Amino acid sequence: MRAILIAAKQLAFAKTRLGRALSPADRAALADAMFRDVLAAALAARAADHVAVVTSDPGLLETARAAGALVIDEEFPRGLNAAVRLATEALAAQGVAALCTVLSDIPLVTGEDIDAVFDSLAGHAQGVVLVPSRDLSGTNMIARAPADAIPTRFGAQSLARHLEECYERGIPGRVVRLGGPALDLDVIDDLAELMRLPGMTHTQSRLARLGIAQG
Repeated sequence: MRAILIAAKQLAFAKTRLGRALSPADRAALADAMFRDVLAAALAARAADHVAVVTSDPGLLETARAAGALVIDEEFPRGLNAAVRLATEALAAQGVAALCTVLSDIPLVTGEDIDAVFDSLAGHAQGVVLVPSRDLSGTNMIARAPADAIPTRFGAQSLARHLEECYERGIPGRVVRLGGPALDLDVIDDLAELMRLPGMTHTQSRLARLGIAQG
């Protein structure tokens, strides 16, 4: 069984690096819009049997539940890696053998992107596929077979840390570069970059309302 896991922070604590550019309310609204885009992509993917969301945010849990996703209530903010570990254990216990974890701040991800990541795992009893950020330092998606093949190391230099985990455990690790998922929104320049691209995601619509349409 294969599953997609979306990991999301509480809206009140999301995107703090944008604090000088956006008010707390605007940051929360932006994080909510990004989550909706990522959730829509996950639900559109064909390669997975289930979509799950782990968060401690009541609003995001309700959005996920209403969309038909499995919800895993983190209960309180534990940190991203701890939340993913909690959800991974729960999903593995339910029989999930391959798990693709997607961060909630990559609004250009598509169902086809997620399917491509699962395709990269196909035929391997063990393996890890990593989709990096544009600067090749971070990890924006990680697929693991089995679901707990390696622990996640999201944070600074996570791509290298994930590859190191693969090496230490003797598990094949593969980096797959995908344009849409590579753009995560952390600083104001990222917002401007998104608004220069075609399309009208929930996130782009929200940024337009915030007056960031000109980039």
